[in-house]
Amino acid sequence: MVSSPASTARAEPYGRVVVRAALWLALLAPFFYLSYGFANWLASRRDDVGSIVFSWEHSIPFVAWTIVPYWSINLFYGLSLLLNDNRQGVDRLAGRYLTAQVVAVACFILFPLTATFVRPATTGLPGFLFAVLGGFDKPFNQAPSLHIALLVIIWDHWRRRLGGFLLALWHGWCFLIGASVLTTWQHHFIDIPTGALLGFFALWLFPRSGALPFSGFRLTSDVQARRLARFYALGAVLALAGVALGAFVCPVALFLLWPALALAIVALAYAGAGEKVFQKSADGSITLASRVLLLPYRLGARANIWAWTRKLAPQVAIADGVFLGRFPTTREANGFGTVIDLAAELERPAAADCRWISFPMIDLLPPPVAIRQQAASALESARRDGTVLVCCALGFQRSAGVVAEWLVVTGRARTPALAREMLAALGRPVHLAEATDPVAS
Repeated sequence: MVSSPASTARAEPYGRVVVRAALWLALLAPFFYLSYGFANWLASRRDDVGSIVFSWEHSIPFVAWTIVPYWSINLFYGLSLLLNDNRQGVDRLAGRYLTAQVVAVACFILFPLTATFVRPATTGLPGFLFAVLGGFDKPFNQAPSLHIALLVIIWDHWRRRLGGFLLALWHGWCFLIGASVLTTWQHHFIDIPTGALLGFFALWLFPRSGALPFSGFRLTSDVQARRLARFYALGAVLALAGVALGAFVCPVALFLLWPALALAIVALAYAGAGEKVFQKSADGSITLASRVLLLPYRLGARANIWAWTRKLAPQVAIADGVFLGRFPTTREANGFGTVIDLAAELERPAAADCRWISFPMIDLLPPPVAIRQQAASALESARRDGTVLVCCALGFQRSAGVVAEWLVVTGRARTPALAREMLAALGRPVHLAEATDPVAS
């Protein structure tokens, strides 16, 4: 991943940032009210608008004063655009806003739902705020909650800029904003997780720094990659079918939107987007948005690791302090001086305190020769400072390819064929196709 351009951000005149933010606000504000109002108008003309309400929601109390935190998101919406270090920060935040609004309004138009609770009469400041809200916000814009989607985006924006007591206060206030969509009887429960999913999708689509996940996308010509893309796309379609069919029986089926989105993202990675979709950095960490969105896929990947490696040793010694193995646990990782990590889809264990170097590669595909050579070079350098574990998900292919490359380029194996034989003799499954043979250079 590309590092954040912090030094460039500090050098950019703040006046340019303010102008860019003002221009975005001039576009986003009218677009919000026009599109939101249009979706409301369309829904009001339909006689088949339903609702999704769990029985326990009838016990949620109406708390009039929570309209104050509910309204406060409008203030933070504008301030967040102004509180940026450079114009790229403004553009990416605006991209998140726009993504959330476009997707939410599209859902309101295609699948309108209505809020069923009738609020009691209120007076004072809450009464005034409810009256203003009722002037443009009709009960048809429900799932996904745009309020929650924007809250996720804005919460993430400010949590990076606050610390100590202010950060704790911010978390608390955001909790009140989130809870207020229920206690003001503006939304039903199902709107909250669907809105949060949309918010994290917007964060993922426009990350704070680094390349956009679909930048430079080119449809792959690799046969294996296309086959895997179709496989994951089929999984996404089946999950969506489960949503469409299951929602008529039980609204809990809407939670299948989460794995459907995760599988669709992985399908796009194989189709040509590449490892960028996993948003993994050189130190093995991943973005919060990637961690949340791709959690269903990563749980499947973890189960796959257990299924394939439960009867195998976690690692095997190769030569001169170099080990080959599966993706390590915290305890396993901390037993090595350095971990060379090649699994784009998995995150470094939080408590791992060893040196961690990541070269993200997609599973089941031959890595680019240049990346494989860089990883082999990093392996040789790290070996001089202590033991090294080279790992991918299973330790069968990506990591084996890098170790085989290292064996050849350092003269420990005279040919690629001998390198394969050395690895195969260890009794661990190794899958190295001709396309991934190490190349002496």
